[in-house]
Amino acid sequence: FQLQASGGGLVQAGGSLRLSCAASGFTFDYYAIGWFRQAPGKEREGVSCISSGGGSTYYTDSVKGRFTISRDNAKNTVFLQMNSLSPEDAAVYYCAADPHYCSAYGWINPQGYDMSYWGKGTQVTVSS
Repeated sequence: FQLQASGGGLVQAGGSLRLSCAASGFTFDYYAIGWFRQAPGKEREGVSCISSGGGSTYYTDSVKGRFTISRDNAKNTVFLQMNSLSPEDAAVYYCAADPHYCSAYGWINPQGYDMSYWGKGTQVTVSS
């Protein structure tokens, strides 16, 4: 399997980035996909989740209204559009897959214990 996150970089506060998570090696449209981030000295945080069919999306409170998650199952890719970025958003961002991470019934385990697959991260740096 492979999950590859990309799209990170350096952006000024107030700017935008679009992250992509490209998947291969497993039946992508059976899996919910989550975005996570981890800043130095901090615990990993679940940022957002999209259900397997894309019908349900969830966000941690600090990014609601600024970040949008979407998926293109035909291209085995999930996106995270990040707007109005602040230095507090700076972190390494990871995507991960699990059939049960979120669904129409909710986002029960945002921290993402027991995810099936993890990708390597992409660095997001936000200058003030």
